[in-house]
Amino acid sequence: MKNIPEPQCPPSLLDAVKDNPPRRVGVVNAGKNVVLESVRDAFEAGLMVPILYGDTEQIKRCADELKWSVDDFEIVAAGDEHEAATLAAQAAGRGELDILMKGHIHTDEYLRAILNRDAGLRTDERLTHVFSMTFAGTFPDDDKPLLITDAAVNAAPDFTTQKSIITNAIKVAGQLGIVRPKVAFLSATETPNEHIPSSIAARQLADWAKENVADADFCGPLAFDLCVSATAAKIKGISDPVAGAADIIVVPEIVAGNALFKAMVHMMGACSAGVVMGAKVPLVLTSRADPVAARLASVALANLMCK
Repeated sequence: MKNIPEPQCPPSLLDAVKDNPPRRVGVVNAGKNVVLESVRDAFEAGLMVPILYGDTEQIKRCADELKWSVDDFEIVAAGDEHEAATLAAQAAGRGELDILMKGHIHTDEYLRAILNRDAGLRTDERLTHVFSMTFAGTFPDDDKPLLITDAAVNAAPDFTTQKSIITNAIKVAGQLGIVRPKVAFLSATETPNEHIPSSIAARQLADWAKENVADADFCGPLAFDLCVSATAAKIKGISDPVAGAADIIVVPEIVAGNALFKAMVHMMGACSAGVVMGAKVPLVLTSRADPVAARLASVALANLMCK
């Protein structure tokens, strides 16, 4: 694809956290240039005080390559990514960290350390992921976020897990200033169809949410065009207030969510700020291939979600 704009960390997100204190952020396996570059940017933006976990010499070598000193920061030596994740998760469980940030480490290893009960990070809530997608590079005058959930943690969420996905996404929306979010349940049709299981599940979830979740509007099933296009909703005769105006899109499973957010990133230049909710502290779960703008935005979102 040519002429795709570079992702930009949304100014409105940085503005939302400008009065927050810098958070103590444990960076798991920090010894890669792209990781330290985003840590540097987040530190200079006043978002974080980093505690760096990983190979000490590798971390210092990468910092030297970036011409950025890490001498004033705590570095916790770890022999490999497993040890780095374990030490950081335990520190967060003891209340020594406000946020955990995934560095150059496989997601499974990162989450395994967090879910280990010995770390003390688990709560009664399910871990669920929320993406806040913004399009400042494509639409400079509009950086209103579109939330997508869950596109990174829960592969095939059951009804109970989807309840947590919904409530966690609404919490994130509220912190982003969306007072009464419009929540759409994604499928391939706007009417339940026995041959499309996601459409049946979407209707069940919408019915449950309308009865049990206050301060939000819900509609489903909705095909993607009916989630975001008022024109499509009008043509198809869908008059629900969510149709064409969704703030949150709840996807049926991870493949749909993963494809949706990556299409926005790679074809529209969207910036994807992601946070995992449900642990004692917010978790930053970026991809090892994510650009610096997405990492910075994710730290800002996690800062916003700190209690």
